[in-house]
Amino acid sequence: MQLFIEKSRSLTINKGLKLILLLQVATAGLLLLTDVGTRWSFEGASVEPEITEPISPGDQVRRYDPTRFKPEFSDPERRPDIDLPSDLPPRLKLTMRDDPDIGTILLMYGKIAPGDAQRVNAYFDNLDMLPDSIALNSTGGVVGEALEIGRMVRQLSLNTLIMPGTICLSSCPYILAGGTERQVSLSGAVGLHQHYYDTPGYMPVFFAVKNIQLGQGETMGYLIEMGIDPGVMVHSLKTPPDDIYLLVESQLLESRMATEITD
Repeated sequence: MQLFIEKSRSLTINKGLKLILLLQVATAGLLLLTDVGTRWSFEGASVEPEITEPISPGDQVRRYDPTRFKPEFSDPERRPDIDLPSDLPPRLKLTMRDDPDIGTILLMYGKIAPGDAQRVNAYFDNLDMLPDSIALNSTGGVVGEALEIGRMVRQLSLNTLIMPGTICLSSCPYILAGGTERQVSLSGAVGLHQHYYDTPGYMPVFFAVKNIQLGQGETMGYLIEMGIDPGVMVHSLKTPPDDIYLLVESQLLESRMATEITD
C-alpha cells in the first residue's frame, strides 16, 4: 500500500510539473505572438502627419520617422550662423562650433547608441576647455545611455540648446533635461513617445512588466532629479513608438523641459 501511495504521489508531481511546463510554453508562445502582432500593427499603422508639418496645441502627434529629421517649418533666417550636418549618423557624433552670439557650442547629433555615454565621457575628459553649451540634434535611441549623458551634462554645469531646424526626439529630451539652462527654439522640435525597455516578447509577462515598470520608474526619478516635472511622461506613455508627441511652448515651460524659449 505504501509503495502504491508513493507511486501515486510521484505520478501526481510529474503531472504537475508537466502541466507547469506546458503552461510556461503556452504563455511564452502567447507573449511572442502578442509581441510580433504588436510590432506588425505599428508598421504603417500611423496616419499622423509628417514631423515636417507645423504643430499647434491639440495637434501635436506626428509620425515618428528617424529618416525625416528636419522640421521644415523652421525659418532659415533664424538658424544660427554655424553649419548643421546634412544627415544624422547611426551613433552620436560630437563637433565643436563657434557662434558669435552663443559662444562655443558642442554639437551633439545622431542616434544615441550603446556605448555612447562612455564615448561622450572620454570626449569631455580630453577637452582643454568645456563648451558654453551643448546643441542637440537627435532622433533618440537607447534610454539608459541618454540618462547617463544627461547626468554627465548636469555634473559639468553645461547648458543645452535646441536650435532652429533641429530636433530632439524619443530619448534625446533626457539629455536636454540635463542642461543647467535649457534653451529651446520653437522652430525646432522636442518630442516624446513610448520606449522599449529591453523586454523581448518571449519573456514571462511578470518579468516583462517588472522591467518596464523599473525602466519607467528610473526615467521619472531622473526627471525629478533634473528638476523637470515628471508629469511630462504622460505624453510619452500615451504615444505609441511609431508616433511622436511634440511639446508646444506652454508645455516646455510648465514642465521646465525648457527654461527659456529663444524665438
